[in-house]
Amino acid sequence: MFPFSQETHQFPYPDYSFMPHGYYYSPYFWSNGVFESEERYSLLAQQRLTFVLVHGSWADAHFWDNVAAVLRSRGHVVYTPEYAGHGKDPNKDVTHAMITKSVVDFITRLNLSNFVLVGHSFGGTVIQKVAEQVPDRIKRLVFWDAFVLKDGESVADELPPQTRQGFEQLRAGSKDDTIMLPFPLFRDLFVNTATLEEAKQMYAGVIPEPARPLFENLELKAFYDLPTPKSYVYFYQDNTLPQGEGFGWNPHMSTRLGQFRLIVGGGDHFTDTRTRPAMLAQKLYEAGRD
Repeated sequence: MFPFSQETHQFPYPDYSFMPHGYYYSPYFWSNGVFESEERYSLLAQQRLTFVLVHGSWADAHFWDNVAAVLRSRGHVVYTPEYAGHGKDPNKDVTHAMITKSVVDFITRLNLSNFVLVGHSFGGTVIQKVAEQVPDRIKRLVFWDAFVLKDGESVADELPPQTRQGFEQLRAGSKDDTIMLPFPLFRDLFVNTATLEEAKQMYAGVIPEPARPLFENLELKAFYDLPTPKSYVYFYQDNTLPQGEGFGWNPHMSTRLGQFRLIVGGGDHFTDTRTRPAMLAQKLYEAGRD
């Protein structure tokens, strides 16, 4: 239908048991080259934090349900705001500013403060703009495999040429200026570590994404003047963007944050919110704690 590249972006150490511990090792995640069970993530003493979790494209606030439940079970306070054009909102004619306003209004209406603001994927651009408007309320910004745009950029500017061309074709073919992911693309790039059955279950919840916010250029000068502490959570099996050659999450996006804390895990873009929420919850905690 359109020329998406089918290349696979492989982790550079096929034999995980020889992974260099200085970079990818986490005592909560890895032991003797095998994944630990979910129970290992049920840690006892944690600093109590408040999280505001912002989802990305082709998702809604329910994306966080399992992760939020784990965080709450460990004593944290968790909010998962929905934003314009998503969830039950039937209006797909939205702008990035409308999306940002949804989250800012949620925060101010509940008078939230001293919270960790997490953005996933497209949600990274949302928390960049939210942080400009309510900087004094935010304890730390956490980007999980999320876009960190430069001033004047759009999300589309950070897509590989084949992906951008494909999205433009899907947008042009829609009746309401949206983009719907074809299942083969979703399966290979978003849920590459899932079983086929898991991938199909997750795809059943995918709805068309408003296209306009993905192509809007954002003014971000104020964001880059903020002193807010920042973290980046990078999952090295995330195949949504090619890693390297001027694209990808880490270090391409992450190093734009200046000084930041790096937390690394072994998942993909979507799957672990369903299959290993305790692992993801622990990574977000590590990124957000003092």
